[in-house]
Amino acid sequence: MNTTALPLSRFTVLDLTRVRAGPTAVRQLADWGANVIKIESPAHIDSERGMGGARHGPDFQNLHRNKRSMTLNLKDPEGHAVFMRMVDDADVVVENYRPDVKNRLGINYAALSARNPKIVLGSVSGFGQDGPYVDRPGFDQIAQGMGGLMSITGLPGQGPVRVGVPIADLSAGLYAAIGILIALLQREETGLGQWVGSSLIEAQIAMLDFQAARWLMKGEVPPQAGNYHPTSTPTGVFPTADGHINVASAGAAMWDRLCTELQAEDLREHPDYSSEAGRSQHREALHEALNQYFSTRTSNEWIEALNNAGVPCGPINQIDQVFADEQVKHLGMAKPISHPVLGDTHVVNNAVKMSSVSDMEYHPTPERGEHTAQILKEFGYTDQEIQTLVNNKVT
Repeated sequence: MNTTALPLSRFTVLDLTRVRAGPTAVRQLADWGANVIKIESPAHIDSERGMGGARHGPDFQNLHRNKRSMTLNLKDPEGHAVFMRMVDDADVVVENYRPDVKNRLGINYAALSARNPKIVLGSVSGFGQDGPYVDRPGFDQIAQGMGGLMSITGLPGQGPVRVGVPIADLSAGLYAAIGILIALLQREETGLGQWVGSSLIEAQIAMLDFQAARWLMKGEVPPQAGNYHPTSTPTGVFPTADGHINVASAGAAMWDRLCTELQAEDLREHPDYSSEAGRSQHREALHEALNQYFSTRTSNEWIEALNNAGVPCGPINQIDQVFADEQVKHLGMAKPISHPVLGDTHVVNNAVKMSSVSDMEYHPTPERGEHTAQILKEFGYTDQEIQTLVNNKVT
């Protein structure tokens, strides 16, 4: 894999992650050219039928692109020795085992840093590396519930609702990737690596953002607000003649523009709606009144008219409509990729653009152990030594 022109190409990452949160962290590094080595158990140990989806399925392919794969039995003393030899020349190790597993495998931060003081260990867990819940298994929906998200998602009175993506997994992975990059930057000053951690519960709470701050600073427990913004009024979903649209028109200037475009002088002059506080206090009546106006024209008519007037407005797309959108096409969010089994297909592009990096080719998710011999040679193993590892079922 030729990644020499990419920003992270000088870093070697040993990827021990599975399922989603950990692979999400590593994907950020792989997309920008890091030499990511996905270390998997040999087939005779792991049938690969557990969580994480089928290898050739869209989920697995999207998560593990831009990596190479080798197999290695870390429970075997010989396999452990191979891994530690690789640690000597690596920059980053990423894992999302339960906290006690890396201790039992002898690959905790103390062991890794003793071999290579420059190593950065990234750990993603369900509930952190210590504390009363340290032994609990982590799962995205559990974190969504414990982290408060399900209590503020959905229609008022509906009861708890999960969001449509594994947001705790994804955000924990993103926070872990940010931490790893920060550690690599600090290493340039100190010459030393460090242990970076994130967890599903911490990431989920951090992602509550202003909703969490409402409780911490004002003692407010945010309720479910449905399709309307919990603090910004009027902002939400409104019915049109042929569907629904999102409109964001909070603040005096936006409200004035909206009333002008709706030709709603009665709303502009209504005493209940003359201030932002009043519009918030009488939000239900205001939304009902706005529904009558929006229902007179089609979604596309309102989207064009309101955006031209400077009022944020947009469609509510299904996923197929998302990727048919002209702006989404322009941004290249469907990234082409050529797979030896699946043929020409697409994965979801990284959301970061960099002016000094031209559009780079993505490489497909590797087959299990596809690059084992190649990688071992890069770390100094001879053909005879590699064959011995194969014979001993270490790889």
